[in-house]
Amino acid sequence: MAAIAENNVNADNQHTSPLEEKLNGMKLKDETKGAAETLDQVKKQEEVAAAAAAEEVAVEVEPKTGISFPVKLADGKELMTVGLRKKSMLGMGIKIYGFGMYYDKAKLKENLKTKIDSKASTKPTKEMYQAVIDSDSAMTVRLVIVFSSLTMNMVKKNFDEGLGASIKKLTGGKKNDDLANKVMGAASDGIKLSSGSVIEISRLPGNVLQTKVVDEVISKVDSELLCRAYVNMYLGDDPLDKEAKEKFGMQLLSMF
Repeated sequence: MAAIAENNVNADNQHTSPLEEKLNGMKLKDETKGAAETLDQVKKQEEVAAAAAAEEVAVEVEPKTGISFPVKLADGKELMTVGLRKKSMLGMGIKIYGFGMYYDKAKLKENLKTKIDSKASTKPTKEMYQAVIDSDSAMTVRLVIVFSSLTMNMVKKNFDEGLGASIKKLTGGKKNDDLANKVMGAASDGIKLSSGSVIEISRLPGNVLQTKVVDEVISKVDSELLCRAYVNMYLGDDPLDKEAKEKFGMQLLSMF
């Protein structure tokens, strides 16, 4: 009898009331929910890290120089084409710099939507390139120096000549050396350049051409003609790199 009574007591002690079962169930549910939320947070962090890593390594390589250009700049402009600037010296074609040309694609498309009909042509036309040259669309050309013996004085002379010739083409042969010289004229000859040094020239809203040499802003020139002349160097009838111009044109068509 004593044994039976003891078993009954133990059975009563092991019995869980409905309230206790409910509380235990709620506790288990909270723990499971908390674990699931933690797992979701970990997954999100991993996704963010993976996206950042992918964006960090997303580059396009200019084939003739091996220089890598990010497909997107910090300000949102996207890479349209890459190319090479060569210069004839002592009878040889010297690689001066590789370049990447960036545009705000959304703004560019908005500005050109009434001027470009991709259905009417499968290849870029002169009118398409001219529409880009004349468009007040945000643009940046990143130049990465290849020629290790390049000096700032040589850069200024090269830009003055190239821009001067481009201005003449847009004005029917009229020279404007003073305007061309404003881009690099304020740059100190003491600025040290080496292979890998970066120069960025940007067309800002309102037709302002800004020049940065090794992260230092050296000029901001308010001139529609100068902005058009600079873009014309890359997309005009006599571009610095014909293959780069053609690739830009195909990218432009794909946007529409």
